[in-house]
Amino acid sequence: MGLILTLTLNPAIDRNVQADRLVFEDRAYILSTNESAGGRGINASIVIHAFNGATKAIACSGGKAGKRFEELLADSGFPTHFVRIRHSIRTNLTIVDKQGLAVKLNERGPHIQAAELARVEKTVAENLEGAEWLMLCGSLPPGVPPDFYARLILLAQKAKVKTLLDTDGDALLHGLDAGPTAVAPNQAEAERLLNRALITQTHFREAAQRIVAMGAESVVMSLGSRGAVGATGTRLVEGIPPHIDAVCPIGAGDALAAAFVWALSEKHSFDDAIRWGVACGTSSAALPGISFPTFAQTEKMFPRVDLRVISP
Repeated sequence: MGLILTLTLNPAIDRNVQADRLVFEDRAYILSTNESAGGRGINASIVIHAFNGATKAIACSGGKAGKRFEELLADSGFPTHFVRIRHSIRTNLTIVDKQGLAVKLNERGPHIQAAELARVEKTVAENLEGAEWLMLCGSLPPGVPPDFYARLILLAQKAKVKTLLDTDGDALLHGLDAGPTAVAPNQAEAERLLNRALITQTHFREAAQRIVAMGAESVVMSLGSRGAVGATGTRLVEGIPPHIDAVCPIGAGDALAAAFVWALSEKHSFDDAIRWGVACGTSSAALPGISFPTFAQTEKMFPRVDLRVISP
């Protein structure tokens, strides 16, 4: 298996609060709190490392929050490369109650200057040698042009490195123009991309096929408790998870994308990669707080995921 690089341009300190309940206009009680290093790419590397995959995380880091971010990753077990920026990275707040209800409040992130962005691009280019995949994960912070991920996709293509794009808005739209190997939108991101509501299973299937037609070689669209739809130019499948009592669904989409790439890097079929992704995302949602499953937990969930081939 080759190295899976992850890039997190807009990382965060995640402050996680476990409450007894989430209600309006009444008090709730905090049961526990903790801090973790956050960002979609960081989450992906955590999952891949837990699956005994080779991964390296590239992330921006700045300010006091950046120092804390680096401390939290010091014992991660996988290599990291921090691109220092002038302004402090963001702090996000997640509140989850015992019933699985969740509220996530994210800061927009620091303004990244052109010289800092050039260092990010140089760092990615220097690490592409020997890599099999580059995962471009999360939102673009202020100051980053919407075509930045597209530029990195083209850079990776020249180095014959596969790419997964996991982002939203204009960054996703421009990224599709560059022809990534895979994109991993969730339902809300797909709705914003296509400017339409997605309600039925037929809508989900049509959306995945349309996104492929927009430039992606393949799509894995996460649908929360409904699982995921996977599409290529010739194939359309659905991964249907078993019913579980979700404890915290936040981060499940990151887990899904990471397991999907890990499975492809392990030479699993596209269909099985969808199943691994759904198994990992489902296992993640069953855990408290923003936490990710072990390989053993995901492997146990894998046979419970129903794969349905829609076409051919």
